[in-house]
Amino acid sequence: MKLAIDTNVVLRYLLADDIKQATTARKVMKEAVLVTIPLPVLCEVVWNLSRGYKLADKDIADAIGVLIEADNVKVNRGAVDAGIAMLRSGGDFADGVIAYEGFSLGGEVFTTFDKKAVAILKKLGSIRTQLLS
Repeated sequence: MKLAIDTNVVLRYLLADDIKQATTARKVMKEAVLVTIPLPVLCEVVWNLSRGYKLADKDIADAIGVLIEADNVKVNRGAVDAGIAMLRSGGDFADGVIAYEGFSLGGEVFTTFDKKAVAILKKLGSIRTQLLS
């Protein structure tokens, strides 16, 4: 089977905080020919792990990194890598994903009111930024 999975499946898979659901999530994901994880799902997963479960950014980045390495898992790898880089640098996963996707769609300057995002993106040195005030 080829799956497009939701946030709650990924959370159960990673956290095993509900043993029955975690067992089901792991079984379904392991047996699938393909497991696609859309970017909004990963953004929600990171937000839940950070805000709801209070996990450290490093632990979240490590968990996402391991998850996407499974042979049958497919994600927008460039966007996820950008999100992980932001997270490891103290920023928001979603900001990295948004910047990456914006550029892949033809954007040339990441434009935002978010000072922290601009500072981290400049530090990472991969894209042009514009801070609005």
